[in-house]
Amino acid sequence: MSTDRRPLAVLVSSTFAFTICFAIWMMFAVLGIPIKTSLGLNETEFGLLVATPVLSGALVRVPLGIWTDRYGGRIVFFTLMLACALPIWMISHATAYWHFLVLGLFVGLAGGSFSVGTPYVARWFGKERRGLAMGVFGAGNSGSALTKFVAPAIIAALGWQALPKVYAVVMVATALLFWFGTYSDPSHKSASGESFAAQMRVLKDPRVWRYCQYYSVVFGGYVALALWMTKYYVGEYGFGLKEAALLAACFSLPGGVLRALGGWISDKFGAYKVTWYVMWVCWVCFFILSYPQTTMSVKTVSSTMDLHIGLGPVTFTLLLFVVGVAMAIGKASVFRFIADDFSDNIGAVSGVVGLAGGLGGFILPIMFGAIVDLTGIRSSSFMLLYGTVCVSLVWMHFSFKPQTRAAVAAPAHSSTKPLRKAA
Repeated sequence: MSTDRRPLAVLVSSTFAFTICFAIWMMFAVLGIPIKTSLGLNETEFGLLVATPVLSGALVRVPLGIWTDRYGGRIVFFTLMLACALPIWMISHATAYWHFLVLGLFVGLAGGSFSVGTPYVARWFGKERRGLAMGVFGAGNSGSALTKFVAPAIIAALGWQALPKVYAVVMVATALLFWFGTYSDPSHKSASGESFAAQMRVLKDPRVWRYCQYYSVVFGGYVALALWMTKYYVGEYGFGLKEAALLAACFSLPGGVLRALGGWISDKFGAYKVTWYVMWVCWVCFFILSYPQTTMSVKTVSSTMDLHIGLGPVTFTLLLFVVGVAMAIGKASVFRFIADDFSDNIGAVSGVVGLAGGLGGFILPIMFGAIVDLTGIRSSSFMLLYGTVCVSLVWMHFSFKPQTRAAVAAPAHSSTKPLRKAA
């Protein structure tokens, strides 16, 4: 195969592998429902169950990103997938709650694949196409929807214990396909030999913390909702597992697939502008989704009139679809920030930002469950997300406002870089 075709092969193979890893990382979104029934878990315990793989997947992102810079993405990605296979298989033999939590931590390593694939793919493409390439790779988030399509059918046909066994076999097969479909380039490895502490000096840059906050909303919120929505449809609207999973996929699928579109839009209009509008769209949608099912009695002149206010499943799903599209675009735009501002240290920075997003995906489902247990209001999860988006909008406004003023005040000939670079 000629050299100019290698980037495409790496992109396709890496995207497929990440899709499978993400599907397995999100398996408890469906698998957790029969387990919850079997073990008699409350909402908070269910939230911890589905979130546990997200925790380990988040924590390993920083070291995996650094190892990718140092050793190359191909060997790190391949080793990671093989390491996850046995714990996935062992879930089928778990019987106690703590068994699922411990094994979930090991299964969660699959979620760290994002911090391997992102720098691995990015370095195969020039800067003018990097945003699109990273967006295509990030479309592997659609693995969340893949689980919602496949897992209910496997559980219905063979029982929930069969699902981990099927996923373990698929993970090994995917690792082999990835290895034989990708390439290594020694020039992509970091030659600095810096220590972990030295590479973590990037945390002193305030831009990294801003991108962490943005990503905790667009990715952390996406992961949390992908884990929570199947159960939400079952509890709120009374759907069966298959129907609930399919409806939840209306959020998960665009939230993953359209990340490639987000990469193209970010290349065309800039990371700052795209991220800003994404936050506004999410803010409006979460405000509407936050309103609980409400019944009111209004006294009229002659009698009492009963009113019901609440979202039906169709309107609810349409709003979720819009949020999924916005988050897909936002995930790509945040990483376009990183590719532009930290091109020499993508692995470490993407690991840190990915860690923040993963921690958001871990903490939010637990908080969803705790708030529901405390208030009894299912839509309280959207109230929480509404608040997190507000924080992002305020932070973006005050972070970029000084650069905007400086750009306006400076002579036209003195500024040759786009405003987004100053972020």
